[in-house]
Amino acid sequence: MLTPARETSAAGDPPSRSAARTAERSYIRALVVLDTAVLIVAVLIGYVARFGDEEPSTAEVPYVVLAPALVLAWLAALKALRCYDDRVLGYGADEYRRVSSASLRLAGTIAIAGYIFDVGVSRGYLGISVAVGTVGLEVARFAARKSLHRARSRGSGWSRKVLVVGDTAHVLELVHTLRREPYAGYQVVGACIPDALLAPVPQRLDDVPVVGSFRGIPEAATAIGADTVAVTASGELTATRLRRLGWQLEGTGVDLVVAPALTDVAGPRIHTRPVAGLPLIHVEAPEFRGARKLVKGLVDRSAALLALALLLPLLAVISLAIKVDSRGPVLFRQTRVGQGGREFGVWKFRTMVVNADALLAQLSTRNETDGLMFKMRDDPRVTRIGRLLRKWSLDELPQLVNVLLGQMSLVGPRPPLPSEVARYDGDVARRLLVKPGMTGLWQVSGRSDLSWEDGIRLDLYYVENWSLAADLTILWKTFGAVINSRGAY
Repeated sequence: MLTPARETSAAGDPPSRSAARTAERSYIRALVVLDTAVLIVAVLIGYVARFGDEEPSTAEVPYVVLAPALVLAWLAALKALRCYDDRVLGYGADEYRRVSSASLRLAGTIAIAGYIFDVGVSRGYLGISVAVGTVGLEVARFAARKSLHRARSRGSGWSRKVLVVGDTAHVLELVHTLRREPYAGYQVVGACIPDALLAPVPQRLDDVPVVGSFRGIPEAATAIGADTVAVTASGELTATRLRRLGWQLEGTGVDLVVAPALTDVAGPRIHTRPVAGLPLIHVEAPEFRGARKLVKGLVDRSAALLALALLLPLLAVISLAIKVDSRGPVLFRQTRVGQGGREFGVWKFRTMVVNADALLAQLSTRNETDGLMFKMRDDPRVTRIGRLLRKWSLDELPQLVNVLLGQMSLVGPRPPLPSEVARYDGDVARRLLVKPGMTGLWQVSGRSDLSWEDGIRLDLYYVENWSLAADLTILWKTFGAVINSRGAY
């Protein structure tokens, strides 16, 4: 909504571009120091694991020289593959891929050079050092990124200062999208809109100040200390004007990014193909069948069988606790809707009193979520042991049986109730194109704390962009979400 701006900003003036660059360089320097420490430890572990207390006698190059040289070569490889590029730091998987690629290429180069020049260096030492160093670098980058994300969420971490350019509706949409994930590091500090929409008084789009029009974008970016100009859709921003804007920003230290109208499509599905000087974006169709689906099903069932075997003692203890705590069955079976709209019975440990469904009508006015679900933070129907089970998501462990039977997947959208599905529109119904999951993007992003709209958006994103690598990432994040008990009630 377009509203007049206040004369003073409650948040104060945005930090200058130089301050943002200083924070960025400080983070990169910290990464270099962290990587160096990891690599020093890795080469020491490689030496101790290979030689122990013995002094290697056959080496043509002394290890006291080889070890520092290996560390320096490794750092050079990280630099060469742009592992310290601010465009990949702090968000996305590209940072991890580059670190792994640099390490593996270095190992391959050393192996080839050692074979060609017949250098007598222990392969065991190099193998252990590279393996430990690669894993250590990835873990260190992950820890550094989490620290940065926490700082960004508090508004204190290094972030890009973004000037958004476009029509008001598209500017607001991009602002809301960037603010949904503040840890991504894009902080909107101003907006430029078409001349025809400018008013004679200061304006704001929500709480974003309008700092100019399309005629003075570089000047506006300089005035508010922006280091990134994000261009979204607008009829006035023709290809020629956009190209000239890129020329105007050359040498200013301000990056230009273009936000396409296409959203919620993962990188692996997008391919840019230059045709007649135009960077055409080719979007591959989602994959709902094929060999990868068969592999996913095999992995799901194998993991479910193994998990059930390992967790059998815990399942027995939980069953006994439920039986002692309140009368009624240990397990609760509820009809849910799965892939293709087929109904099945999902199994859970009982966490409510036996007449919970009958009491629901009395509590309907106390629903704390929007959309089609009922959620209540202090639901009186939940038993004492049920609250503990829900807090740690232990009530969902019997769903491993559903996974083993092929009705569910380890990772997927939340399994909906038939009453919810009956009110689905065309877009939401796409959740039924894949098997529902025990966990998913919805669960690792806040669970019950999320709005209905955000939960559906995350489920649809998974349906369109699922992959085995993404499943492993979500499973890893599930442990963190369970330990922190985010949105569990």
